[in-house]
Amino acid sequence: MTVTAVRRKREWFVCACHHVSATMWLSRHIPGPGPAIAPFVCRGRRAAIRGEGFEDRPKPVMQRPCRGAGRSAPPYPPPCLPPCLPEARIFCAIAGEAPVQDEAMSLIDSARKVLVPIHKEGYPYIAIAALATLILAFIWQPLGWIAAIITAWVCYFFRDPPRVTPIRDGLVVSPADGTVSMVTVAEPPPELSLAPQQMLRISVFMNVFDCHVNRSPVTGRIVKQVYTPGLFLNAELDKASDDNERNGLVIETPAATIGVVQIAGLVARRIVSFVKEGETLGAGDRFGLIRFGSRLDIYLPADTVALVDVGQTAVAGETVLADLRSQEPQRLFRGS
Repeated sequence: MTVTAVRRKREWFVCACHHVSATMWLSRHIPGPGPAIAPFVCRGRRAAIRGEGFEDRPKPVMQRPCRGAGRSAPPYPPPCLPPCLPEARIFCAIAGEAPVQDEAMSLIDSARKVLVPIHKEGYPYIAIAALATLILAFIWQPLGWIAAIITAWVCYFFRDPPRVTPIRDGLVVSPADGTVSMVTVAEPPPELSLAPQQMLRISVFMNVFDCHVNRSPVTGRIVKQVYTPGLFLNAELDKASDDNERNGLVIETPAATIGVVQIAGLVARRIVSFVKEGETLGAGDRFGLIRFGSRLDIYLPADTVALVDVGQTAVAGETVLADLRSQEPQRLFRGS
């Protein structure tokens, strides 16, 4: 007798065992249609064995694939239905139960949506805060709990959630999370070498609870980047645009040349830039970060109409601040 014939006989023998096992299990727990689908289940199982080879197929690790839905679940499925095979889902569907694997994946997906990524710039601060938490907890437990709360806040501060950016020539999206603190006409900082005339300035203030990863408001090329040392006044003040430490970018687009200025605030002491002159940015691309509270100013041509108003909440890379190609009249806003 050839090896193929021996293998074929073993397949028929295994399938017969599966048929009997499935029929007994279905007859006991699912009266009526249970025995009728047993041949179908076993044919699928036999096809899987034949396609992969009985000797080479790994032995399944038996575990409970179903969880009861409002009633006690059957003890265990028959041996022919390891949870890794699609046949196990047939038993679960007939019994009105949900596979544990699908439920676990759903929980994992939900956790991923809540737990956003952390930017790498925050890793050293998180490590220092975690180490301080361990030391303080060893000295006095209440101090450890306080330090643990601060560590959690540091993780929250350096979050870097994904964003969905609208893409169209002329759209100007917010470069920062925060509140629109000013919409006015002002002269840009002299170091940007923009036109010596007044431009529309939209300011977005970030408090210590906002995401501080900054994103490009437009698609274009960085023609100039200038860092200017200065003071650390309250970033909400108008004079902070001229007196505070800041990092300015001039971005050239097909529609216009605009300026973006990162301004350090009362708490912020470090402006981090991820880009260099000559690089090309896409709208919504990350270009910098300001640590612990700050403001961003966007300078647009004077005839641009702002699509936001003071007090409105802006989301970096998503909220449209203005449209360089639109002739839309000035919008009206009301608080609620």
